[in-house]
Amino acid sequence: MTAMTATQTPPTSLHDPVIGWFEQHARDLPWRRPEAGAWGVMVSEFMLQQTPVSRVLPVYEQWLARWPRPADLAAEPPGEAVRAWGRLGYPRRALRLHGAAQAITERHGGDVPSEHSQLLALPGIGEYTAAAVASFAYGQRHAVLDTNVRRVFARAATGIQYPPNATTAAERKLARALLPEEDARAARWAAATMELGALLCTAKNENCTQCPIAGQCAWRLAGKPAHQGPPRRGQTYAGTDRQVRGRLLAVLREAVTPVPQSALDAVWDEPVQRARALDGLVADGLVEPLAGGQYRLPLS
Repeated sequence: MTAMTATQTPPTSLHDPVIGWFEQHARDLPWRRPEAGAWGVMVSEFMLQQTPVSRVLPVYEQWLARWPRPADLAAEPPGEAVRAWGRLGYPRRALRLHGAAQAITERHGGDVPSEHSQLLALPGIGEYTAAAVASFAYGQRHAVLDTNVRRVFARAATGIQYPPNATTAAERKLARALLPEEDARAARWAAATMELGALLCTAKNENCTQCPIAGQCAWRLAGKPAHQGPPRRGQTYAGTDRQVRGRLLAVLREAVTPVPQSALDAVWDEPVQRARALDGLVADGLVEPLAGGQYRLPLS
């Protein structure tokens, strides 16, 4: 794979067309509205990791209606966060969001902090989420590198079809080089490039005819060379431990009292895989074992 290098196109020539396109075509999503506040932005960022917008929207609305502030969530047992997470997948995100809400309540008086360093110090929050909240909620200048943005930069600036499987230092350097200087404009650029990757510069069937920077895109101008790097990771689900974990959690989410082992045994025929999945849920803190072979969502 060609190494990531800074674009030969002046960054400023990309800003106006991408931001202008965003102003015209951005989706009206609830976490983008002013009333969402920093907590709404944070909740959306946790939910949108590896999950499409269409699946997130109903759960997001229910979540904010029930827990409009971090302190509201922090006051509930972590198992309630897992229950409300529903079928979004990767339910450890629910526990991490609950832990962040507790820390926000204890350390910051219940208000999501605005400083990047304080956001990064919250449990369960990494570089991407801290940058996204600081940028989208507080209009600060940060490089926000999700999968969509990385793909846009790989194609437009570097001339390759897909970015590396894991974010590299070269990508971060490129992202910083492409940032507008002014805070508010940089925040707008972050949102705009993310939307461009989600709607037009998609992983498959990209819509170059509608792209505002098609005329400057290094990958398109090179004739769209095929991906030459390591195979891209696929996301299988059927028959995996993830599927078994999901079925076990579904039983526990629906239950209002502890669930006996026999009820969990009924959801998957293969006993070794079922036991491994249940052990993993317990180890991850998503399920609490009780005396007498019963299980429930965690209370603490």
